Amino acid sequence: MSTQEVTKWAIDPSHSKIGFKVKHLMISNVLGNFKAFEGQVSTVGNDFATSIITFSLDTASVDTEIADRDAHLKSVDFFDVEKFPKITFEGNGLKDLGDDLYDLTGNLTIKGVTHPVTLSVEYGGIMADPWGNVKAGFSITGKIKRKEWGLTWNAALETGGVLVGEEVKINCDVELVKSAN
Repeated sequence: MSTQEVTKWAIDPSHSKIGFKVKHLMISNVLGNFKAFEGQVSTVGNDFATSIITFSLDTASVDTEIADRDAHLKSVDFFDVEKFPKITFEGNGLKDLGDDLYDLTGNLTIKGVTHPVTLSVEYGGIMADPWGNVKAGFSITGKIKRKEWGLTWNAALETGGVLVGEEVKINCDVELVKSAN
């Protein structure tokens, strides 16, 4: 990081959502999100192209609005929350593509397995809220292949195909709040 002033930001969980969707029966999508997460970003001034990003979420906070499915996702078949309570992301590059669009690269760790990923980021801007807190907004999307992280459970369908799709789409809306350094 530069010798210029470092700005610290934290995810505002009450104005952020960490979501995903995956194909079910190869014909529709199941949507879910994680209720408990935290993240920090350090920038030079307000230049998000200089970002150093750390993020983690609690796997036990998965929520698809169906209790039985959530219990299955928490089991050893999927997230194995007892053994792997966190999913983490360490950002190592944010490439400015122009027009408030960025490519975010980093390492995603799920179930102790780490792989590099690239996510698409749309920057919404910076604004002060009515209480004087400086906020920055982002929409983040991407795709991963779940089997690469050991999320291999599935069931074959009689008509061909599988119960759970291989590709997981990541869809996050994140609001950062600037820390009082």
